[in-house]
Amino acid sequence: MSAVGKGRGGALAIVLHTHMPYVEGFGTWPFGEEWLWEAMAGCYLPLLDLLDTGAGLTLSLTPVLCDQLQAPGVGERFEKFVGEVRRHTHEEDIKGLRAGGHETLARELERSWGDYEAALERLRRHGGDLLAALAPYAQWTSSATHAVLPLLATDAGVCAQVQSGVDAHRARFGEDWRGGFWLPECAYAPWLIPALADAGVRATCVELTGRFGKGAREHLSPIADGSGVTLVPIDRASMDLVWSDGGYPANGFYRDYHNHTIHHHNPWGNNGDAYDHEHALALTKKHAADFVTRTRERLRNDGEGLPGGGLVVCALDTELLGHWWYEGIAWLREVIEECSRQELELVRLDDALDRVEPIFIESEKENENKRRGERRGESGESEKQLKVNTWGAGGDLSTWSGPAVAELAFATRAAELQTLAAATAGRAGPAAVRELLALQASDWAFMISRGLAVPYAHERFEGHRQALEQALAEGPRASDEGLRNLAIHADPAALLAP
Repeated sequence: MSAVGKGRGGALAIVLHTHMPYVEGFGTWPFGEEWLWEAMAGCYLPLLDLLDTGAGLTLSLTPVLCDQLQAPGVGERFEKFVGEVRRHTHEEDIKGLRAGGHETLARELERSWGDYEAALERLRRHGGDLLAALAPYAQWTSSATHAVLPLLATDAGVCAQVQSGVDAHRARFGEDWRGGFWLPECAYAPWLIPALADAGVRATCVELTGRFGKGAREHLSPIADGSGVTLVPIDRASMDLVWSDGGYPANGFYRDYHNHTIHHHNPWGNNGDAYDHEHALALTKKHAADFVTRTRERLRNDGEGLPGGGLVVCALDTELLGHWWYEGIAWLREVIEECSRQELELVRLDDALDRVEPIFIESEKENENKRRGERRGESGESEKQLKVNTWGAGGDLSTWSGPAVAELAFATRAAELQTLAAATAGRAGPAAVRELLALQASDWAFMISRGLAVPYAHERFEGHRQALEQALAEGPRASDEGLRNLAIHADPAALLAP
C-alpha cells in the first residue's frame, strides 16, 4: 500500500458537496426554482470548465439535485430564464443606474451579464443536459432527499433514505461507484453505520472538531472501526480559511452578495465601492497561494508520523463557489495551479482512501460488548468512540431540532412512524414514500433556523405533510404527479427492509 503524498508530506482533497433542495416547479421569485437556475449559471456550469481539465476534485452530487437536473424541460426553462428574465432585469438595472449617474456600476452590470451568456453557451455545448455533462465526475452520493439521518425515527427510515440515494446514483451513473457517501450536514451517529454498510457505502466524511478541537492532528487521518465504512474527518482549520466570517470571501475587494440593485444584481464590492472584477481576480491568486501554503504547513507540522504524512480534507458547499462567493470558482482554479507550483498533491478522496491506512477506533458494537462485560459497573463509554456530531452550528443537531424547529422534527418523526405502519400493512404506495422523503429533507428546518426564506420553508413542509396524509388515506394507488421528478428511484419496499 503506497502512501498518500508520495513521500512529499501528505496531500489535499477538496470535496465539493453539491446540493439543492427540490425547488424545481415549487415557486419562482423570490423563493423557488430561481435558486436552481442561479446555481446552474453561477456554480455548476462554470465548474464544468475546471472538471473538464482533469483536476483532482471530489464531486458529490445529492440525488435530490440530480432529480431536478434530470427533470423534463429543465434545460429549456433555464434558457428561457436567462434569455428572458435575466436579460430583462440586467437591462432595467443598467438603464436605472445610468439614469442616476452611476456609469461605473452600469458598466459592471454589462460585464456581469456576460456570465449568463457564457453559462448558456456552456449548456448548449453539452447538448442542454447538465446532468450528463457532470456524470463523468460524479463520485459521491448522499441520501435521497438530504435528510439529517440521526433524527429519523427508525432504522427502516434510515435505510429508505440511504438505499434510495445509492440506487439513484447507480441508476444514473452506473455501477462504478466506489462507495463514497456524503452524510447530509455531516450528521454522523454510530448507529447509522449498519445501514450505510448494507447499502455498499465504504467511506463518509465526519466533522470532529467538537471531539478533538480545531487544528488537531486527528483530523488528518481516516478512521476505521472494523465495520467496513471508513470515516474521513474534514479539516475545519483549512475550511475556515474559506468558509467563516473572516474567510477569504469577506475581503473588501470581492463582490458583495448582500448589497444589490432593485432586480438583485450585485455591482458593488464588500468595501462599498463599485466592484472591480480585475482587482478581485488578482486577489484570488494571492488567496490561493496563501491557502496552499497554509495547507502544506498544516501537513508538515501536524501530519508528521501519520500514514502518508496526513490528508487534509477541505469540504465546501459547491454553491459557495460562484454564487455566495462570486470569485470562488476563480479561486479554486488558482488553488489547482498553486498546488502544482508548490508541489502539494491534490488528490480525489476515493484515490486517497485506496492509498492510506486508517487509524482504528472501537466500533459501537465493541463498545456495547464492553459495557455489558468487562466494563460493567464503569462509565460504560469508550473515550475513543465517536458520538453524534454535525458541521452545523455548535457541532450538534440543534439547527434541525432546536426550539425554532422542534415541531417540525417531531412531526417528521410521527409521519415516518405512520408511514412505516402503513407500509407494513400494505397501505403505503410510491406517493406516500416519496412525500415522506420530501418531508424529511434537512432544508426546511435549516431555512427556518437560519432565518432564510422562512415562509417558503413552512409552506413546503406543510404542503408535503398534508400530501403525505392524503396519500396514506388513498392507499397504494394514490397519485404522485405533484412531486414532479422528486425521489423517482424511491422504492416502498425500502421501508420494509429487515
